[in-house]
Amino acid sequence: MNSPAIAKIPDRHARIAELRRAIEGALEGKADVVELSLVALLARGHILLEDVPGVGKTTLARALAHAVGGELRRVQFTSDLLPSDVLGVAVYDQALQDFVLRKGPVFSNILLADEINRASPRTQSALLEAMNEGQVSIDGRTVPLPQPFFVVATQNPLDFAGTFPLPESQLDRFMMRIEIGYPPPQIETRLMLDPQHDRAAEVPQILGPEGLLELQAEVEKVRIDHALGSYLQALISATRSSPALSIGASTRAGMSLSRAARARALLDGRDHCIPDDIHLLAVPLLAHRVRLAAHAEGYVPSREEAETVLKDVVGRVPVPL
Repeated sequence: MNSPAIAKIPDRHARIAELRRAIEGALEGKADVVELSLVALLARGHILLEDVPGVGKTTLARALAHAVGGELRRVQFTSDLLPSDVLGVAVYDQALQDFVLRKGPVFSNILLADEINRASPRTQSALLEAMNEGQVSIDGRTVPLPQPFFVVATQNPLDFAGTFPLPESQLDRFMMRIEIGYPPPQIETRLMLDPQHDRAAEVPQILGPEGLLELQAEVEKVRIDHALGSYLQALISATRSSPALSIGASTRAGMSLSRAARARALLDGRDHCIPDDIHLLAVPLLAHRVRLAAHAEGYVPSREEAETVLKDVVGRVPVPL
C-alpha cells in the first residue's frame, strides 16, 4: 500500500498539467508564455508583460485568476494615479471615532497593474513593499496582503507617448519580463471571426488559493545540486564582468533564478533541477535587471537589444554535463 506522501505525487502532477492546459486554452498558441507565467506564479514571483496593446496581456491575467480561484483586481495606471489609489487610505469614521482603512485594489490575490509605465515613478514605487514583502505601509501601519499575492503588470514599449521608464529598483522586483507577441495566423483568424468569445471567462477553477500555496511550498522542496549552484553563480558573475554590460545582475536576481528553476522542475514533474531549468530561464529573468554599456546619455535600449546581449553572455558560460 502506498504511503500518503507517495499517493499525493501523481495528484500534484495531474493538477499542474490541468492548470497548464486550462490557461493555454485561453491563450492559444502561446505555450511558452504560459509556462513562464506559471513558473513565476509557483516561485512566488511577479511578471512584467511588455508588448503592444491588444495581444492578450489582460486575457492571461484573467485566465490565471480563474484557474487558481483567486480574487483579481485591476488598476489602470494613468499619469494622475496616486499611491493611495493603489494601496488604500485611512479615513475617519464618525461612528467609531477612529480611523478606518479603506483597502485599495492591491489587497487581492492577483493584481493586474495595466500600463504601469503610464504612471509617475512615485506611484509605480508604491508597489515595491507589496511585491517584495507581501505587505503595505499606510499611515504608519503595516498591513499584510492576502496570500497568495501575484502581480501581473503590463507596460507599453518605451517609445509610446506618455510613458515613464520603471525605476531599476522596481524592475528588480519583477521575476520575469515576458513578451506575448502576436498569435499564430490560424489562431488569429479564428479570434477575428469570433471576436465576442471570452476565452478567459471559460477557464475552469483548477485550484483554490490554498492549493496554490501548497504548490508554492512544494517548489521549495525541489533539489538543486552543488554543480548547478556553481553554474548559476557563474552566470550571474558573467553579467558583471561582461564589457557589454555596465550593470550586471544582483544577488537577489540569482536567488530569483534559483527559485524559478525549482518551479520549472516542478512544472516538468521533477523533484530536482537540471541545467536547462537555469539556462532557459536566464534571459527572461535577467534581461530587465542588467544595463547595457556604450549608449548615449538618455538612451533607453529596447527589450530586444538587452536580450540579444544577455543571450551572448549566457551562451559563453559552460553548461555542466
